[in-house]
Amino acid sequence: MRIESVESFLIRDAYVVRITTDSGVSGIGQTACWGYPEAVAEVIARFRPWLIGRDPLQIEHIHQFLYRMAPFRGSVLSGSVAAIDIALWDLKGKHFDTPVWQLLGGKVRDTIRLHLLMGGGNDEEIRKKAAESRDEGFTAVKIDPLPNNFHSMTLSRLISDTRDTVAALREGAGLDVDIILEIHRKLTPMVSIALAEALVEFQPMFFEDPIQIDSVISQAEIAGRTTIPVANGERMHSIWEFRELLTHGGPQYVRPDVGLAGGLTQCKKIAAIAESFHAAVVTHNYLGPILTAASVHLDTSIPNFLTQEYTKADEADHNRIYKTALKREGGVIPVPEAPGLGVVLDEELLKTAKAEPKDLPSSNPLRTDGSVAYAV
Repeated sequence: MRIESVESFLIRDAYVVRITTDSGVSGIGQTACWGYPEAVAEVIARFRPWLIGRDPLQIEHIHQFLYRMAPFRGSVLSGSVAAIDIALWDLKGKHFDTPVWQLLGGKVRDTIRLHLLMGGGNDEEIRKKAAESRDEGFTAVKIDPLPNNFHSMTLSRLISDTRDTVAALREGAGLDVDIILEIHRKLTPMVSIALAEALVEFQPMFFEDPIQIDSVISQAEIAGRTTIPVANGERMHSIWEFRELLTHGGPQYVRPDVGLAGGLTQCKKIAAIAESFHAAVVTHNYLGPILTAASVHLDTSIPNFLTQEYTKADEADHNRIYKTALKREGGVIPVPEAPGLGVVLDEELLKTAKAEPKDLPSSNPLRTDGSVAYAV
């Protein structure tokens, strides 16, 4: 069996690759480098001549070769390798007529616990959404609690307004639902530490990505300076970055994204490194059913998984192009039994799929003095 074709698709704001063999078996993968999907498409175009004719079952070898093909690194490269890697695991599962988790070592759990990306609103709306999520069966919910214009507020106002929002979240969720606070890399170290300490009373599961990703060491050090558990990693690319994050003292939770950190091959290794530090894995994901499925297969096969990020956008009409075997039941997804990832593309909808890249400048906020604030 040899790779016969490598197809690229830009579907809305997502880059998807499909690898097909001369035996007719195919697999699909997706990148989580959502800011630059066109760049990922170009990198994979450079990969394509080497991939054609290769044995698709040699996943580790292919991963190593693509990653080291040229002396350059970063999110676009790792996101490109990740898309290929996920597609190869999907293909391999279909070839052997077994789910990917079986190839990753077998399952260690029967259901995958979800934490819901709940969305924002005023405090009353957040209180109501949290209660509704609890009643639907979710045992963990997540919000970004920072107020609008947080980047131009005084520290005291930022802490006061954020505290009110987290209080509303906790009140709506109750004590049997974990709350997660996603800071989206928006703060400086000292501001994030002051804010974290002001939120201890609400006992969040963790305080996520409080500062920018520019320095691995700076991110790691935050975890040693707060009493709230910290989580990092959704923008990291490799096992070496995660090793340095954990070696330098933090965090209690790591958040690899299978579509960015080298695919399932690399993320299985990241989970093992985290396990050696007694750190739990909270897989990052919000980009659609392919990456949700890939994450679920990883979650199924690792002992230190805690909870899977989930958005109901997976169930929205615009994602009908992805026909998935995954079926959410309240706040969990039962482990899928379909071969491969359990996701295929709807061929009719694929014919009319259009590229709709994100408007990147609109996500980059400015402070009231006109300077550039930290973007998500």
